[in-house]
Amino acid sequence: MPHDDPAYARYHDEEWGRPVHEDRRLFEMLTLEGAQAGLSWRTILGKRAHYRRVFARFDPRRVARFPASRVRALLRDPGIVRHRLKIEATISNARAFLDVQREFGSFDRYLWDWVDGIPVVRRPATRRGVLAHSALSDRISRDLQRRGFRFVGTTIVYAFLQAVGVVDEHARSCFRAAPADQTAGSRA
Repeated sequence: MPHDDPAYARYHDEEWGRPVHEDRRLFEMLTLEGAQAGLSWRTILGKRAHYRRVFARFDPRRVARFPASRVRALLRDPGIVRHRLKIEATISNARAFLDVQREFGSFDRYLWDWVDGIPVVRRPATRRGVLAHSALSDRISRDLQRRGFRFVGTTIVYAFLQAVGVVDEHARSCFRAAPADQTAGSRA
């Protein structure tokens, strides 16, 4: 990740790739990664605080109840990506998210069960070696779609997995890349 923007650098240094186990934060990151589709992460990161405000601090119970009038208001809000399908997907994804919570006890349990609770660690030689998707993201993407989630293609899911630390893919040269003997797992 380029570090010429202080907010972007702070996101990389303090958040990206760190394991997340709090459901509301997982919903936030899944939403933001879907909003990013076709855009840069820098754009979404700049809008993140506003997203938190207008999407009820990413409380899936509240978002799941957003009426059509709220969608119309969000489509006029320049503080977010004004894309009808992405906004509607956030609301329907909140409903699917709640269904997963009911089935598994938490979205955290659902997500981390895919990797037996152990982050997948990859250490590419350079940032260019970072993957865009994997067999794991392919499987999770298909399962999420089967459960009614939208904007969860394999590339979006892989970016989500990286963001929440299910996949730890810092390049070897990155200070966040722990030495091999200190990483939790090294499965690809």
